[in-house]
Amino acid sequence: MKEIRHYVKQLAAYSGSVLYANMAGMLAISLLDGIGLILLIPMLGISGIISYSASSHPLFQAFSFLQGLSGMAGLLTVLGIFVMLALVQNLLQRRFTIQNARIHQGFVHHLRFTVYRDLLMADWAFFLKRRRSDLVNTMTAELARVGAGINLFLSLVTNVLFTALQVAIALWLSWQVTAFVVVCGLALAFLSKRSLGKALALGKQTTEMSQGYLAGITEQINGIKDIKSNRLEGSRLEWMRQESGKLQKEQDGYVKLRSNSQMVYKLASTGLIAFFLFASVAWLKTPAGQLIIVVAIFSRLWPRFMNIQMNLEQLSASLPAFRSLRGLQEECRLSAERIGALEGEPLRLTEAIELEDVNYRYERGEGPYALAGITLTIPANRMTAVVGRSGAGKSTLADLIMGLIVPEDGRILVDGTPLEGAAIRRFRQTVSYVSQDPFLFNASIRDNLLLVQPEASDERIWEVLELAAASDFVARLPMGLDTVLGDRGVRLSGGERQRLVLARALLRDPAVLVLDEATSALDGENEAKIQDALFRLRGRITLIVIAHRLTTIRDADQVVVLDQGRVVQCGEYSSLARERRGMFRRLLGMQRGNDFIQSDEGESYDRRSN
Repeated sequence: MKEIRHYVKQLAAYSGSVLYANMAGMLAISLLDGIGLILLIPMLGISGIISYSASSHPLFQAFSFLQGLSGMAGLLTVLGIFVMLALVQNLLQRRFTIQNARIHQGFVHHLRFTVYRDLLMADWAFFLKRRRSDLVNTMTAELARVGAGINLFLSLVTNVLFTALQVAIALWLSWQVTAFVVVCGLALAFLSKRSLGKALALGKQTTEMSQGYLAGITEQINGIKDIKSNRLEGSRLEWMRQESGKLQKEQDGYVKLRSNSQMVYKLASTGLIAFFLFASVAWLKTPAGQLIIVVAIFSRLWPRFMNIQMNLEQLSASLPAFRSLRGLQEECRLSAERIGALEGEPLRLTEAIELEDVNYRYERGEGPYALAGITLTIPANRMTAVVGRSGAGKSTLADLIMGLIVPEDGRILVDGTPLEGAAIRRFRQTVSYVSQDPFLFNASIRDNLLLVQPEASDERIWEVLELAAASDFVARLPMGLDTVLGDRGVRLSGGERQRLVLARALLRDPAVLVLDEATSALDGENEAKIQDALFRLRGRITLIVIAHRLTTIRDADQVVVLDQGRVVQCGEYSSLARERRGMFRRLLGMQRGNDFIQSDEGESYDRRSN
């Protein structure tokens, strides 16, 4: 239960004295509830309406003044006191219930914000090792279960306080009877420990099945076009039938567990009350009035025992969610980027990015190197292309240059400044990135662009649209900049989406623009438009292009060829194409798809001769 204690401490730190004041208020409500119930019968007896002696217990002597009242006056006085107690109790109950809800919802909001902040502050390597759907599941379903668990804990504390107060009053009235019932309740709770273990096991199943279900749904919605085009609806429906059946079975398990616990407590309460009444009358000789009061107390007290048991079972079921959420937070904090706060002016590239003998592997200290011995200079305001076979390390190199990951050995310099600590954050302020999978929100074109520069004017927006070769198609849209794009920009073509993302990247006025396979999924026409946009940017900003299609990098000032995590060639496009045994030449040959390679100077080469 240490995970629950961890978040309860956070709750106490978040709410401060308000939480303790609320607990005191709930205790006062419990006290009023007990007084209202306990004193009803004595007050009626004291007033002479029923036969009861005020001297039978010191608690009732405070109301001996009622004995001087007539039957009707005594009845009205007693009922008036009872109604006033109930009124005060319910007013307090309303106030503190609302306050409890505010504390709970405020803490859940605080927790949601804190967890998301921890996620955003984690380094890129953290996300490379985890399934996205698991993170979404923890941020949604598991966090909701933690919120419900916190609420259950508050309810448990309230029930325990109420029960303790009622037991204290009952002990004052008749310690023998009270001790008997409390011992029976504790014995029943001890025997119910098995149900807590079952609840914990069901909670683990909930976490695992929720992760699997969300992962499956996410993958299938993302791949819905493949499912429909390949007629996979039947197999996917069968998957849903099986997963839904597992979820239904798990919920049936919860219902059975709760029903069994309730049945045991109700049957036990019936038997205990019957035995208790017999023992009180036949053996303990408890006075009739006092017996009625104790019975009345435990008629309300026993359900509290049952509620405590239910709270414990539900807390046990939510314990895996607490563990999952805390585990995610701890992993995020261990993986937090060590880049400090933003200090000084943005670090804009003016000379060169230099990589000096850089090594990197995804598991530090173990496994093969993704990049090894990388020594490279990327000049400012020039276009550098990075090519290589799949898995050569092209995207990893781009991540290193952007400071998303840090080298295990060697160093990276930006204009002579080591790319580490606060310098990473300063440098990232001047870098824009465009991936092969353009991401757009379900909002207007204007809102998607203003995401990176909220204060940008329409004039500036049209300027970057022009640079990205996107102004023509945006101007033709009926709503122009106010056109809503749909989920992930589904209402636009692939080329249009890519050009909008490029415009958004340019709106930041970056010193460095990184394009990671940005044209790999485009047709020739759209690829040409992106190429035209890049040509306009040459000499104005530093372009780093990760390319699969080698035809897109003919205008590059420098081509870097990677193979198995190492730089095997570096130079101009034309000179690399003429190196008969070079990797770049072989890549060109494979893409042209014939037996001959035509160089830029018109000379034919037989690829098979290599």
